[in-house]
Amino acid sequence: MKYDFLVEAYATERIKILSVWSEFNDEDLPIRPHDGDPRGRSVLEQMVHQCLSEDGWFKSMLGIDVAASPLPKDETRKAFIACYAEDSEKRWRALQEKDDAWWEETTRFFEENRSRAWVMTRRLTHSSHHRGQQMAMLRMLGRDLHSNYGPTADTGGLPKDKAPTIYAYANLNDLLAGGNKAPLPGAAGKIVTERPGR
Repeated sequence: MKYDFLVEAYATERIKILSVWSEFNDEDLPIRPHDGDPRGRSVLEQMVHQCLSEDGWFKSMLGIDVAASPLPKDETRKAFIACYAEDSEKRWRALQEKDDAWWEETTRFFEENRSRAWVMTRRLTHSSHHRGQQMAMLRMLGRDLHSNYGPTADTGGLPKDKAPTIYAYANLNDLLAGGNKAPLPGAAGKIVTERPGR
């Protein structure tokens, strides 16, 4: 079908979100980008926003209700991971059942009318925006970063240096089990920039 790429993109996006959440420690949850400044969401608030925002968009704009609480009872990192994994899998399975006509139908996007395909594209970019904020938070906290799209400074540097892509976990089941993450080689002394002379 014409819109399978959106279903596939959502499948990978949900795993990327869960992967980033797995990189945090429990004690990171109350930390904000700038201590004492409520304008920047804490790690916990980012997780709450992702769960509530995605649930709201799917219900009101896409007409998909997974009939589950979007937030876990216990607001721990592991509970958020389990809750979002379960709910987003249900959404993904519902999307797999939709035909091209459904994707092309108009729905309400805040004050505008848009196709469901347009809304889903905007949902993916909204989620990746917040995921990027969380990855920046991980760097501010001094954490190592496994791959999310491709190589990172911790997996060996830049693609031009033939750095590998190393995901924290081999698959979603391993991530949910919370075992040991894949080891990271680091940048091996390479300057991780496209402009090393500056």
